[in-house]
Amino acid sequence: MARLLGRLGGASAAHPWRTLLAWLLALVAAVGVAGVAGGDTHDDYSIPGIPYQVGTAYLAEHFPELSGATARVVVHGDRAVPEPLLTELAARLKVMRGVAMVAPPRLSADGDTALVAVNYRIPVTDFSGSEGVDALRAAAEPVAKAGFTVAFGGEVPENFSAPSGSAEAVGVIAALLILVAALGSLVAAGLPILVALMGLGVGTSLITLLAAVTDISSTAPTIASMVGLGVGIDYALFLVSRHVEGLRRGLSPREAAAEATATAGSSVLVAGLTVLVSLFGLNLSTLPVYASFAYATFATVGAVMIASITLVPAMLGLAGRRVLPRRERTGDPVRTAVRTGPTRTERWARWVGARPLRSALAALVVLLALAAPVLGMRTWPQDAGSQPESNTTRVAYDLVATEYGPGANGPIVLAMPAPLAAQVAAALPGQAGVKAVTPPLIQGQAAVLTVEPATGPQDERTTELVKRLRATLPDGVMVTGTVAGFGDISDRLAERLWIVVAFVVALSLLLLTVLFRAPVVALKAAVMNLLSVAAAYGVITVVFQTDAGARLVGLPHGGPISSWVPILMFTVLFGLSMDYEVFLLSRIREDWLATGDARGSVVRGLAATGKVITSAAAIMVAVFVGFALDPDVTVKTTGVGMATAVLIDATVVRMVLVPATMALLGRANWWLPGWLDRLLPKTAHAAAPERVLARL
Repeated sequence: MARLLGRLGGASAAHPWRTLLAWLLALVAAVGVAGVAGGDTHDDYSIPGIPYQVGTAYLAEHFPELSGATARVVVHGDRAVPEPLLTELAARLKVMRGVAMVAPPRLSADGDTALVAVNYRIPVTDFSGSEGVDALRAAAEPVAKAGFTVAFGGEVPENFSAPSGSAEAVGVIAALLILVAALGSLVAAGLPILVALMGLGVGTSLITLLAAVTDISSTAPTIASMVGLGVGIDYALFLVSRHVEGLRRGLSPREAAAEATATAGSSVLVAGLTVLVSLFGLNLSTLPVYASFAYATFATVGAVMIASITLVPAMLGLAGRRVLPRRERTGDPVRTAVRTGPTRTERWARWVGARPLRSALAALVVLLALAAPVLGMRTWPQDAGSQPESNTTRVAYDLVATEYGPGANGPIVLAMPAPLAAQVAAALPGQAGVKAVTPPLIQGQAAVLTVEPATGPQDERTTELVKRLRATLPDGVMVTGTVAGFGDISDRLAERLWIVVAFVVALSLLLLTVLFRAPVVALKAAVMNLLSVAAAYGVITVVFQTDAGARLVGLPHGGPISSWVPILMFTVLFGLSMDYEVFLLSRIREDWLATGDARGSVVRGLAATGKVITSAAAIMVAVFVGFALDPDVTVKTTGVGMATAVLIDATVVRMVLVPATMALLGRANWWLPGWLDRLLPKTAHAAAPERVLARL
C-alpha cells in the first residue's frame, strides 16, 4: 500500500496541473449533476415494531385526520383575544396543504392566550424545508398585525431548523490561524483549507444525489460537514507536515511529496477507513434517520480522504519550496539555525517514558473522573423545551406551560376499540400524574381520547406515566402520541447503543490488527478510545444537564441529553480518535522497524508527531466549537461533545497514556503470535521512510 501511495503522490506532484484540473472538473460535474438530479433532505423517524408505531398505524386506519403531523398556534396579548380574529385564523389554517382538522381555540383562564391545535393528514417528513412553517406564518399574519404575539409549536415547526453557514466559517477561520502558527507559511497553511473545502464540495454534492434515491435527514448534511471539514484539514496537515520534513532533509519537492504520501498518506488512509468502518455502526441503530447520517458522513469523509492523498501532493508539487517558512527559503544562516537540543515534546516524552506507571495511573484517574457523570446521564429526544428562548417553538412552549400547565405541551394519545372507551375514560381521572382527560371520540369500531399529564414532556414522571398506562390499561389500548413516541425512541436507542459499540470496536480491532500486525496495540487503542468517548459523555452530561452548564452554551436551563447524540457521537468519535492514534503509532512503528528500540521509538515517535497532533487537534476542536454555536440542540451537543473528546484525546490520551503504556509494555507492544502471523496478510503499512523511497 505504501509503495502504491508513494507512486500516486509522486505522479500527482509531477503533474500538478492535471491533478488540479481533474479535481476541478469533478467538483463542477458533481455540483452540476446534484443541481439537476439531486433531491431534498427528508427525515424518517419510523421504527417498525415499537408501541408508538403500532398506535400510529391504528390511528392512520381509523382516524386518518389524527394520524399525521401536528402544529400549534399560540396567540398571546395584553388583552383578551377577540373571537372574530380566532375565527379568521382557524379558517386560514384549514386551507393549508395537508391540514385535516383545526380544533376549536382553547382559551386560557384570563382569556389573553389562545391555543389552536392543527392536525395534518400527512406526516411531518412530507414538508420540504420551511414549507410548513411558512404556511403557518402566512395564516397567522393578520393576528400578528393586530398586535398579538404569535408563536408556533408542535411537530411541524419543531422539525424545521434554519440552516446557517456561520459554524463552517468560524471553523475555517480558526483553522487557518492555527495552521499559519504551526507551519509558519501562509502557502502551507492554505493548502489543507483548500483541499478540505474541495473535498467537502464534492461530498456535499454526493449527499444531495443520495437524497434523490434515499431518505437523508435534514440534520445529516450539517453533521457530515462538521466531520468532513475537521478530518479533511487534519489529513492534509499530516501530509503537509511530513512533506516539509522531507524538504528540510534535502529531498526535492516531488520526492518529498512521494514520501509524504507513502508514509503519512498510509496513515490518512487507515484513519479514514476506520472512520468509515465506524459509521457502518449507525445502521445497527434500526433508525432510518441514523442510517442517513452514516450515508452522508461516509460520502463526505470518503471525498476528503481521496482529496488528501491526490490533491495535496499535487498542490505541494506546485508550491515547491514555498511551503517552507520565508526564513528557511532565504537561507539566512542565523535565522535558520538548527536547534541542537531536544524539543519540548521530546523532553516531555522522555519524562513520561521514565515514569510510565505513575503517568499512566494519573491519566487514567483524570479520564475516569471526567467520565463519572455519565452514570447520571438521562436521554430524551430534543423538543422545544430545550431550544434557546429566542426560538418561536420555545416561546410557544413556555406560553403553553405558563397558561395551561406543563403537561399541555405533551398530551398522551390513547387509541382503542370502541367498547373499551367508556371503561378507560372512567378509570383515568384521579390517577397520579393525570391532570385532565378529553371525552372519547368514537368513529366506527375505534375510539381515541387524550390524556393531559400534570408534568412536562421532559419530566421523568411523564415517562413513568406512559409506562404505567401501558402496564395497567386493558389489552387493546394503545398508548401513542409524541411523548410516548419520544420515550420509545429513547428506549430503543439505549438498547441498541451496546450493539453499536460492540460492532464498531470489533471492526476497528480487526482493521488495526491487520494493518499494524500488532494485536496488543490494536486492543490498547480500542480501550483508550472508549475512555476518551466516556470522558466526553461525562462532560456533556455536566454541561447540558445542569443549569449552570447549559447557560454557558446559550441554553436557558439544563435538561436531558438529546437521545440522538450518544450513538452518533460514539460512532464518529471512535473513528476520529483513531486519526491521532494511527498517526502516532505509524511514526513509532517506523522507528521500531528501523531501530528495534522499543522504548526509544516511543520517545522519538512522540517527539516527531507531538506538534502536528497538537495542531491537528486544535483545528478539530476549533471546527467543532464552531458547530457548538449552532442553535439546533442536537448539533450543539454533538459539537461540544466532539470538541471535548478530541481535546482529551490529543492531550491526556496521546501525550500521556499512549506513551506511558507503550513504555511499560516495551517489545510486547509488537508481539504477534505465530498462528496469527500466518493468518494476517503481509502489509507494507508505515514502513520505514528509507525503505519506502528505495521501493519507489
